[in-house]
Amino acid sequence: MKHKRLEMLFGEKEHGDLKSKKILLLGVGGVGSFCLDCLYRSGIEDITIIDFDVYDESNQNRQMWSELHLGESKVDALKSHYPNVIAINKKIDKEWVDSFDFEPYDLVLDAIDDIHAKIALVHKTYEKLIASMGSAKRLDPTKMDFVSIWKTSGDKFASKMRYELRKSGFKGDFNVLFTTEEPNCKEKGSFVAVTGAFGLGMCAKAIQRLNK
Repeated sequence: MKHKRLEMLFGEKEHGDLKSKKILLLGVGGVGSFCLDCLYRSGIEDITIIDFDVYDESNQNRQMWSELHLGESKVDALKSHYPNVIAINKKIDKEWVDSFDFEPYDLVLDAIDDIHAKIALVHKTYEKLIASMGSAKRLDPTKMDFVSIWKTSGDKFASKMRYELRKSGFKGDFNVLFTTEEPNCKEKGSFVAVTGAFGLGMCAKAIQRLNK
């Protein structure tokens, strides 16, 4: 009965199909942790999460469950709340991306910050990739949008992505979550209303794509 209201919305068969999908979620911080919670509550349980970080006090303003697990591995802590996930404690860098097998997954969700890893990820998975651009330093979640990487504007991180993709010879296309809001500070300030919205938005776009 816990998914009855989802079945009302998606349709019983469609929701049943959704539950069988296999998701890879890279990064479970301010964006990824909210995405994970949304995916799990939506009935998707075949989720692999990958991150290498541990919780510290600075995470508590934006990362789910962080206040309960200070000093603990993020993926191991999250597995205690979402027991069916596969948790891999690993640093996601270009070398890891180059060696990992992405073929088994229906979707790859990118919530990492390392631009070199993100570029490598695009080259290997862009046909099934949804990526998050910068969500820090912003205050207004309503400025978020979901468009082709080539159509983003006002986001320096996305601009850097476009530059590096062109430099690497990439000519494909994929959609990203980004914001048109200008940064409100120079340091890495963050607000859960925006980082969480990015995570929930990523979950929603993933489910929409899987339901097509």
